Order: sequence, then C-alpha cells, then structure tokens
Amino acid sequence: MLNFLKRFFAKKEEEEIIDPAMKYLVIGLGNMHPDYDATRHNVGFEAVDMVAYNAKVDFKNDTLGDVTMVKHKGRQIHLLKPSTYMNRSGKAVNHWMAKLKIKPENILVVVDDLNLEFGKIRLRGKGAAGGHNGLKDIEQVLGTSKYPRLKIGIGNDYKKGRQVDFVLGKWTEKELDELGYILGDASKAILSFCSIGLSHTMNTFNK
Repeated sequence: MLNFLKRFFAKKEEEEIIDPAMKYLVIGLGNMHPDYDATRHNVGFEAVDMVAYNAKVDFKNDTLGDVTMVKHKGRQIHLLKPSTYMNRSGKAVNHWMAKLKIKPENILVVVDDLNLEFGKIRLRGKGAAGGHNGLKDIEQVLGTSKYPRLKIGIGNDYKKGRQVDFVLGKWTEKELDELGYILGDASKAILSFCSIGLSHTMNTFNK
C-alpha cells in the first residue's frame, strides 16, 4: 500500500509540471494598509482582484505578499499583491520570479499611471519608470526595464502641488461608476497577454 501511495503522489506531482513558457506572474502594485484601500494608487491591486474574482479563486497571505493562481487556456497565471509597500515592490517580484522560475518576459506589472487619461489602459513590453516608485524599485532590483507592464490611467485632475494627495486619494463617486468597466477591460488584457502574447494584446487594447 505504501508503494502505491508513493507512486500515486509522484504521478500527481508529475502532472503539475508545466512548461516554463506557460507560466506567468502578474503583479498588481499597491499598498496593503487599509488606509490605501480604494485609492487611485492601488488600482493595480484592484485589477488582479478582478481577475481572481472572475476565476472564483481567493488570495492567501504568503511570503512578501498575497498570492493565488488562475488556470486559463493551458496557462498557469500566478497573481501577486506585494505586501512590501509600493516603493519596495521589487523585493517581492524578484522573490516570486525566482520561486516560480518565471522569466522577465512572462511577468506583467499592473500599475496606475498619471500620464494616462482616466479609463485608458496601455500595455508596454518595456519602458522607463516615469517617476513611479514601484516601477523604479522593480527596475533597480531586476537590473532591467525590459519587462511588460500594464498601465491603467488615473488622470491628472489635480491642482499644482497636490499630486501626492491626488494619487493617494480615494476614487470619486463618478470614477467609481466607471471603475468596474475599466477593471473589466484590464482583467481581459491580463488574460490576453498570458494567452496570445504581447503584440496581439497591444493591438487589441492600446486604443
């Protein structure tokens, strides 16, 4: 009986082995503290929450963040919400890339962007941090800016000198009315990136 069980569980472990090219890590950037809930800066968290919600999976607390996994069209899509705070996101990203053995081209960082009109989303295969502390730290830790990112526009409707207050501010009622649709598009773009690739997804969602 013992040998049978060993063979059974060994077989189950073999079945879980997946081609590295079919594994993805999607990182939603944000700050874990409740004070940051429903703020513009946490829209990355909200986007990966939408993916998990649609797939009916729950996040669990783990090393350096909350994680879960979604299966989609033969792919394993690992979702991560770092608990390191925004400006130390690179530590969590690096840890989970190493743990899951995922290369930079198979990660997707989901982030808020002041330079995009509210409601717009933009997928890029690489690029500058553009002043975003989360992207800056990821670039510094990974030693490269050549990793895909999905930017979600939060707009720049603030008075001079009030940028921080705007970014860390709560969504307005008007924004909340539209946010569900925006997060829906972002979640579709995430799944598209993981299933049909960067170029095709950019052509579809970069409008």
